[in-house]
Amino acid sequence: MFSEWKRKRAAGKVTAGDGHALRRYRWWQPFSRALLHLRLAESDGLRHLWSVNVKLWGDSDGEVVADLYRDGHHVAHSKLPAIFEVPGGTIEVAVSGYGLKRCHFVSSDGSELQLTPDRASAEGRRARLRQTRPGLSRLIGAASLGMLVVALVLGLPQIVEQVTNIPLVAERVGTFSSPIHLPSWLNVSLLVAALLASSERALRLRYNWVLDGGLFDGDD
Repeated sequence: MFSEWKRKRAAGKVTAGDGHALRRYRWWQPFSRALLHLRLAESDGLRHLWSVNVKLWGDSDGEVVADLYRDGHHVAHSKLPAIFEVPGGTIEVAVSGYGLKRCHFVSSDGSELQLTPDRASAEGRRARLRQTRPGLSRLIGAASLGMLVVALVLGLPQIVEQVTNIPLVAERVGTFSSPIHLPSWLNVSLLVAALLASSERALRLRYNWVLDGGLFDGDD
């Protein structure tokens, strides 16, 4: 859920769309694009298809952006995090350094519903695994969570030691000696495993600000 301050900032970044058609998701786009959908009943009595397309690698200016489509036609554009006004509520979109962390419809009464990933997208394939192989999906999810916990427990004391050895920091708060000292190859392996784990969690729109690098996210 966005804070009220972030909500106002995000709403102010939305610009009108130009009506262009939504492009079909291609097989080579799993790391650069996320596409999710939601059907909403509107005043005309029909259920229209709303789609959110996120350019994870950013646009031509390097900004990570989201585009909103209604029945395949572009209606709005925004830098992230974004809040799009739609019938009956809003769609909130945010990313972390690993992918999507939020793409939810928030109704006027406060209830939330995550949008459905496009079947061809990486998020859609991960969702399909959860449906067809629930046991394997739970195992992968548990492994991702466990790896992040291990990386945090083993890595955080070493990071704190390095930070407190900076003269300016040491003068203010003193130094800290980590009880854990791992060889470089193992620290690199933990870092790679943590990156893969957070990326897997992003495919499920799972996010925790401690485990998934929230301290380094640049939400404005």
